[in-house]
Amino acid sequence: MPHTSTQAAGYKKSLYIALSAALLLSAVSCVSTPSTAPKVNTLKTVDYCLSSNDSETLASSKAQSAQQRAINCMLNELQTYQQKNMSSRQQYFAYKAQAWLNYATDKDSMNIRSDAGVEAAQTAENILQALKNDKVEDLELIEDIPSTSALMRPDLWATLNALKDSGGINSAPREIAFSEVSLIWAATDQCERGAKSSNSHFRMADRWLEQAREAFVNTHDSKATVALEALIVRYYEEYAPLDSSDDTCNGQALKTIDKN
Repeated sequence: MPHTSTQAAGYKKSLYIALSAALLLSAVSCVSTPSTAPKVNTLKTVDYCLSSNDSETLASSKAQSAQQRAINCMLNELQTYQQKNMSSRQQYFAYKAQAWLNYATDKDSMNIRSDAGVEAAQTAENILQALKNDKVEDLELIEDIPSTSALMRPDLWATLNALKDSGGINSAPREIAFSEVSLIWAATDQCERGAKSSNSHFRMADRWLEQAREAFVNTHDSKATVALEALIVRYYEEYAPLDSSDDTCNGQALKTIDKN
């Protein structure tokens, strides 16, 4: 039949178009599908375990993960910046990095490969690099809450940032640093596992802030103390509507208040 070859060519052309469309859809699907793979730990022992003290740390921790060995060496380095001869800002950030590493250690010891644990280690690493490069002035005192956590207990966040805004890190750098990470840690745990798992961290943050508040009162006159209390109220009014009452963690931008 004379039309057979023409008909076969038409079939081939239709098949080619169908295959091309399928391949195109497959490619688009691969590009547009977001990755759900968990974040990977990036801390390397070789970057932080170089001194003789670190060699002793490594010798006593052979059974630990590479991540934990690197954390131990970072903690050794941070001690340099926690000394009284360092500025209060250096001490505050060194203690904050220590708190983040404690958080990462907790996740690592429980074999929990969560994004929160990875981000905690990376945040500590960024702070340590800023300290070593004398760039600590570039770090923000009041930072947004990370996406793995949320604003819970606005009363404690109000006290924390009012203390920071009033120079509280000069009298209590460790207490303020530890309370902040405890608040972030508590909210993350509450989002992941419910209120029971977060209670201890909220209580810890509360205790740290009480100590920081007491240190501020003991090193300032009554006028400064009254101003601090008023600022706490203003921060609370700002943060209370942002309270994550549904236990959902999406982070939170934190506004600073003009004290004038």
